[in-house]
Amino acid sequence: MTRGYDLVVIGAGMAGVAAANKCAAAGWRVAIVDALPYGGTCALRGCDPKKILRRGAEVIDSARLMRGKGIDDTDLSINWTDLVTHKHGFTDPVPGNIEVGLSGHGVDTLHGHARFTGPTTIAIDGRPCDAAHFLIATGARPRALDFPGHEHLLDSTGFMDLPALPERILFVGGGFISFEFAHIAARAGSAPVILDRGPRPLKAFDPDLVELLIGRGADVGIELWRSTTVTSIETSEAGYQVTVERSGHPETVEFDLVVHGAGRTPELAGLDLDAAGIDWDEHGVQVAAHLQSTSNPAVYAAGDAANSPGMPLTPVAVFEGKVAASNMLKATMTVPDYAGVPTAVFTIPELARVGLLEHEALAHGVDLEVRCHDTSGWYSNYRIGETTAATKILIDRSTDRIVGAHLLGPEYGELINFLGLARKLQLTTRQLKSMTAVYPTVGSDLGSIL
Repeated sequence: MTRGYDLVVIGAGMAGVAAANKCAAAGWRVAIVDALPYGGTCALRGCDPKKILRRGAEVIDSARLMRGKGIDDTDLSINWTDLVTHKHGFTDPVPGNIEVGLSGHGVDTLHGHARFTGPTTIAIDGRPCDAAHFLIATGARPRALDFPGHEHLLDSTGFMDLPALPERILFVGGGFISFEFAHIAARAGSAPVILDRGPRPLKAFDPDLVELLIGRGADVGIELWRSTTVTSIETSEAGYQVTVERSGHPETVEFDLVVHGAGRTPELAGLDLDAAGIDWDEHGVQVAAHLQSTSNPAVYAAGDAANSPGMPLTPVAVFEGKVAASNMLKATMTVPDYAGVPTAVFTIPELARVGLLEHEALAHGVDLEVRCHDTSGWYSNYRIGETTAATKILIDRSTDRIVGAHLLGPEYGELINFLGLARKLQLTTRQLKSMTAVYPTVGSDLGSIL
């Protein structure tokens, strides 16, 4: 048996790597294990490679917006094969670089499938190992679907490795993955359809801005099927026969490719958590506010694997991993600070949010002032030809503080960071407006937005 570890981290994504390095730097004997290449979803199969592919779509869209305004975009197109190769130029070195970095901090880098065999013991592909502490940071996987033919869906990892994009693509689900990939695919020449089982997609974002985004997507050929469910998928000579129910009526449509964008669930299968007395459910390991298992004090969890209040975002996973590590090292019960964490869906243009939605603020009894602006005609958007951009800022009148901020527009994924900082530090709008920004920049619009 491999003995004497102070900590074994299960999962070599960003949360696990952050915790392993922190504890190793403090002098603990640490091991990290993963059955997949080191790096996790964000670096290898999610945020980072997706945004590299998005860059190709941005170039196409930017040129089209300037058509007739000085730019001739005739014959401008995406070479998908070259773009995917460019993506691999970033992702391929990641696992090796992370492993070298961990080893340099004194972390033992292990490979294989881990499963618990007792409260403080695991087996890695049958090899026994024990530790005083464990951090479960295994991330998430595509949510299981149960309709006939669900096995024909391609997941997001497979989509980003396609050698070429087919013409007719169905994205199942109305969330981040479907919208982001559909916006890329449309600029690459495909005809994407997003299918959402409910009447309103992107439910985590402001509904008014979502509708503007849907209209912008329709202008570039993205079709949205609301209140629609897939009942079956069958292969055909041309691709896939997809039978759906739209507003109570069955319909069969032909697609070349069907992509899973129907959400993700914690990746806990195969860990045999019950053998360690670890309480868990479909939302993750049951943890206290300080990220320690509620049923096994040797175990902590972070990121998508933890049933915590944090949003399923890489930066959240990283600081949860660091907080969990600190709590283990110091035997403390520090609770992560989730205030002011922004999020964005990287469509074109992007849609960003921090804080409360309008109905949430009203439910909290906030003395609410809503400041809305159509910014499509403002200089920063006129300059690039953008026709769809808007902001909605929610202010507590009694304190002059921002309780929610919602932005749709080019570079607003950067602008939302100012508003996230304002939320975290409890700055007033008066204080924010006192900032003198470089002009002309998107950041210089902040004062007018407020």
